Amino acid sequence: MTVFFGDRNGKYPDGNQVVVAGSDLRVAFDTPLVANRIGPALDGVDTVILGHVHEDHMAGLHRLPRAAVWVHEADVEAARSWAGLARHYGYPGDTSERLRAMIEAKFHYHPRPDAQPYADGARWDLGGGISVTAIHLPGHTSGHCALLVEPAGVAFIGDIDLTGFGPYYGDATSSLAAFRRSLEAVKAIPARAWVTSHHRGVVSDRAIFLDLLAAFTARIDERAERLLQMLGDGPSTLDALVQRRLTYPVGYDELWVNDAERRTIAQHLDELVADGRARVLDDGRFART
Repeated sequence: MTVFFGDRNGKYPDGNQVVVAGSDLRVAFDTPLVANRIGPALDGVDTVILGHVHEDHMAGLHRLPRAAVWVHEADVEAARSWAGLARHYGYPGDTSERLRAMIEAKFHYHPRPDAQPYADGARWDLGGGISVTAIHLPGHTSGHCALLVEPAGVAFIGDIDLTGFGPYYGDATSSLAAFRRSLEAVKAIPARAWVTSHHRGVVSDRAIFLDLLAAFTARIDERAERLLQMLGDGPSTLDALVQRRLTYPVGYDELWVNDAERRTIAQHLDELVADGRARVLDDGRFART
């Protein structure tokens, strides 16, 4: 098992590439931008297993037209066609088309209509006693999975990436509630080391992993508290809250930011209303209780 670190330790838009070689099969987990710089180490890959579908995890698939591609059943349509990926993101039409042009240019985007679905618990035998098992951890996307390599006990945990930015759940198939459950479930994976798609790379000490995971998880509640502080300034519409930003800094301008903020804030508002910490006024504005 080899980890090829992307630029700045796999910071977005790059990522970290994992390649696992058994006696019968050579498998890649995702294909970030660094896949285009690896060379022969990637050329011999028989199979690509996508832990989830986003543009930065498909950036090297164009190099492997004959490799089998496996994607969790909840994400597979997003890998098969642009229409599926556009639904996956859930952005308005104009934003969606501009995004398509960007990811084709920057991430070498090509759909994979041949992508095959896998389910939670799917197992690949690579030969020589080496296997990979998929563990469904939705939230970031509906099909997001960890990939556990045994007997090494190494878990590729994808975009549960332990970054200071915190969890991302801003797309149409994202779910804050599911992400919360997955952040608990990831602790139970019988691993001795953890590999992230971005930033952290490899963590080989469980105590450090749990500390990083706790800090990563805490970002969710920190956002909820910050949203309540915004509402403490007075009732507000969702549009106004989007402009104030919850996850991205004011002035950070990418195609998806406003839509991602809207989806993120709306999920937090749903939680806060359900918990009785916020309420919806008759005019549709949100207020702190």
